[in-house]
Amino acid sequence: MPTSWQAIQAEVLHRIRTRQWPPGDMIPNEAVLAEEFGCARTTVNRALRELAEAGYLDRRRKAGTRVALNPIRKATLEIPVIHHEVEARGGSYGYALISREMSAVPLHIRSRLGVPPEAELLHARALHMSDGAPYAYENRWINPAAVPALMEVDLARVSANAWLVQNVPYSKGSLALSATEADEDTATILRCKPGAALFTVERTTWMHETPITWVRQCYPPGHRLMTEI
Repeated sequence: MPTSWQAIQAEVLHRIRTRQWPPGDMIPNEAVLAEEFGCARTTVNRALRELAEAGYLDRRRKAGTRVALNPIRKATLEIPVIHHEVEARGGSYGYALISREMSAVPLHIRSRLGVPPEAELLHARALHMSDGAPYAYENRWINPAAVPALMEVDLARVSANAWLVQNVPYSKGSLALSATEADEDTATILRCKPGAALFTVERTTWMHETPITWVRQCYPPGHRLMTEI
């Protein structure tokens, strides 16, 4: 009999998917489910809350909980460690730090991060490689106030991408995927022609109201995004 909230969540999801609880049907209340599963009501509440946030249940105060008529499937994306991504594709990973400096922040970056005009952030540029060929050019701005420990990290040896993913949690963020044209600097770094179409990822992460980092990662022509849903 499931007793953890994760196990109860899995059982409830099983009942929804097998139509034991069809779309639109009212499900048993928390007290009834707690008695069935032999656990605290708070444990059931956590499981149902997670499923409601994922779009499987429709919970309304004083009206009970129903199976959603049209479940909203929400995708969960993990920030990739490029080192692992290259190796998962069968490549040999390489890395080079291009520059690292404290710098005044351009207007378009300030607007993304919400920092004042006088702010100085850590600006780090790096190249990730696969089998000796350019894999991703990373242009990143980091808020030292959010991650002071990073200031002691040797970014010539450890990429900001890997260090941040492995050491810094975030509460929210934004992600934009686009095709951009390579300017001369980026074209030189990625060994492609100026004006070539690049797959580009722009990402901003925050810890509550404190900005952590903004990064643009540009991939050479022909790059394919691979993920699971």
